[in-house]
Amino acid sequence: MPDLSRTLTITTLALSLGLGLSTASASADQIVIGLQQEPTSLDPTADATASINGMLTMNVYEALTIVAENGEVQPNLATGWEVSEDGLTYTFTLAEGVTFHDGSTFDSEDVLFSFNRAMAEDSVNPSKAKFATIDTVTAIDPLTVEITLSKQDAFFLFNMGQGDSIIVSEGSAETNATAPVGTGPFKFERWTRGDRLILVKNPDHREADNVALERVEFRFISDPAAATAAMMAEELDAFPGFPAPELLPQFEADPRFRVNIGSTEGEVILAMNNAKAPFDNIDVRRAVATAIDRDEIIDGAMYGQATPIGSFYPPHGTAYVDLTDAYPHDTDKAREMFAEAGVEGTTMTLRVPPFPYATRSAEIIQAQLSDAGIDARVENVEWGFWIDEVYSKKNYDMTIIAHTSPNDMGNFARGPDYFYGYDDPAFNDLWERIRTEADPEARDELLREGQRYLSDQAVHGFLFQLPLLGVFRTEVEGYWSSSPVVYMPLKGVSNGG
Repeated sequence: MPDLSRTLTITTLALSLGLGLSTASASADQIVIGLQQEPTSLDPTADATASINGMLTMNVYEALTIVAENGEVQPNLATGWEVSEDGLTYTFTLAEGVTFHDGSTFDSEDVLFSFNRAMAEDSVNPSKAKFATIDTVTAIDPLTVEITLSKQDAFFLFNMGQGDSIIVSEGSAETNATAPVGTGPFKFERWTRGDRLILVKNPDHREADNVALERVEFRFISDPAAATAAMMAEELDAFPGFPAPELLPQFEADPRFRVNIGSTEGEVILAMNNAKAPFDNIDVRRAVATAIDRDEIIDGAMYGQATPIGSFYPPHGTAYVDLTDAYPHDTDKAREMFAEAGVEGTTMTLRVPPFPYATRSAEIIQAQLSDAGIDARVENVEWGFWIDEVYSKKNYDMTIIAHTSPNDMGNFARGPDYFYGYDDPAFNDLWERIRTEADPEARDELLREGQRYLSDQAVHGFLFQLPLLGVFRTEVEGYWSSSPVVYMPLKGVSNGG
């Protein structure tokens, strides 16, 4: 990671990086957006990387439903739906006259193909479990689809509005990873790896008249100093996930910019590989939870701009339980716990992806574990390596990652094949009751039970809720201030027009 205390001025740094001092957009119908994370694929049905959804879901790709900023599920490719009295059959009416960007017609057969693909035995969909309750998908006629569930699913309509539930064409599905084709208000133009991705307005979209932007350019800038330089030099119009919270005050003091501090669904965790010694021992996991000091992590890694969490649920949620005191920070006690578990002095590797919240937290946690008698060795790895070795192959001891998907406590019920390595029949049963509970108040009570259970088991070290820190030129309007999902629809965004 770069040394942010270096004394280069922003102007000098901008010039040395070749960023120049020109303004970001040539006109009000264009926007340049900074992103910290560049994905390795552009297909959200095959890759869990959040930035795929951030750029493409509900912009290039669309789904049957869409989730609004307030969390409300609204019609999208489905203009409406009816639900049977037993809550098991959903009949969707599809939008008429919709075409994919390659000119092919959208109809019920595309829905049928997309769902069968997601549910197939060889499916690589990162959220395949979301489709487990679907029994049948039937194309009644070109504009009507009937989906029957094997059991009630309280999150079904919400899940139908996520990136892993997008509707794709059979003719382009295999090439979406590099040349995405959808039905959305923007079309993919090009992707220059390591640099930028460009979208252009889809003039044939059913709501094209309400889309202000003609061109959207995403630039990939992972270094916080470079991100700051680009914004100050007005090379960018927006950086919605700004990676340097310590530098926000200088933007707040500059009338050219607007700073947003909002919430996300992203729980940041110190993940421990529960399938691997010594983390298959609950006493070791509880010792780790006792060794970490959330306040120190939040102050040092996020400059105070985050809310601590004690389990896997967002503090702004209706079912939130404050469990941050479940394992009070106590270095001496943690050392005793490690000694009693027979692991004091053990070397534990902490592999972290290249995001400032993760790399900065790792340095602090390394010191905290060291004080408690554990030799934690930090390995900073590239995102592609993390996806392959940590997420896919479970080749890690500990890692730090933000889970930005909503309603994702079900991750803990994904069994030993998921990268947590956590397999607990009792929790699996609890999650099944949560997922099938139709009454919101009863479901919230079960979610509270789930939070307490995960905290008691110390499955991971629960650190903080990732905030939505954004810096925008004052001309930019329409951006969400908080993020109930991992995507950001650009249909309502304008740049001074």
